[in-house]
Amino acid sequence: MNKHIIALDLDGTLLTDEKTISPSTKAAVQQIIQEGHIVVISTGRPHRASIKYYHELGLDTPMVNFNGALIHHPLNQKWDVIHSPLPLRKAREIIHMANEMGVKNILAEVKDHVHLHYYDEDMMKIFDTNEHPVTVGPLTNHLKTDPTSLLIQPKEGDMEKVKYIREELDKHAEAIDHRRWGAPWHVIEIVRSGLNKAVGLHKIAHYYRIPRERIIAFGDEDNDFEMIDYAGTGVAMGNAIDGLKSIADETTASNEEDGIAHFLNSYFQMKPSIR
Repeated sequence: MNKHIIALDLDGTLLTDEKTISPSTKAAVQQIIQEGHIVVISTGRPHRASIKYYHELGLDTPMVNFNGALIHHPLNQKWDVIHSPLPLRKAREIIHMANEMGVKNILAEVKDHVHLHYYDEDMMKIFDTNEHPVTVGPLTNHLKTDPTSLLIQPKEGDMEKVKYIREELDKHAEAIDHRRWGAPWHVIEIVRSGLNKAVGLHKIAHYYRIPRERIIAFGDEDNDFEMIDYAGTGVAMGNAIDGLKSIADETTASNEEDGIAHFLNSYFQMKPSIR
């Protein structure tokens, strides 16, 4: 079979709810790699929160982070990195707006440097900040560089506030794109306008000279729409939101039911195995 690119979202897709890769899924992905296909991670997560899964799978390919705001190759420093941050002036406008609306917290990321408006141990754990620099304090004072992304955390359970914040963010549509994380966080993630996972996948496909019809992409949330639509075969997980399932070419089992392994074993006619 001709060489394919297999693009994997992380949370809710490659990862179980416990944030691990199941043995069956890991075996299927590694078998695909041995057969000469190209596996890439395409995620909204930053590099630091993705790299352990990259190494666990034994990848040596480029990676898409921050929903396309950072496209790079973890093992090849000569690879043509694309980093597309938000303009600092626009970021400060958004931060001011969020403060005025009384949100729980705001987080800015400059690649792997985290700026946290209010100290929050739970947030620091989620963003894998243990081995990376963290600045805590008012972002209007401490953020002095164009951020790769902004994250707004509304107060728990306030779904009306989430809706209202996103409506206000729509007023900045010429400069930003925003997405909402799934439960339980409902965090709103903001990147520069025009960026999404499909942008990163397009660059990687061009690098490997793989046509769109030989790209398979897996996802589950609204930040996967463009990638699933761009891929020759877009696959929604069984746990995916309804909107993603409606545009996907295929639907597989959930992330808790080895959905990626089931699809790859069937599509590539591989015998399931666990190593």
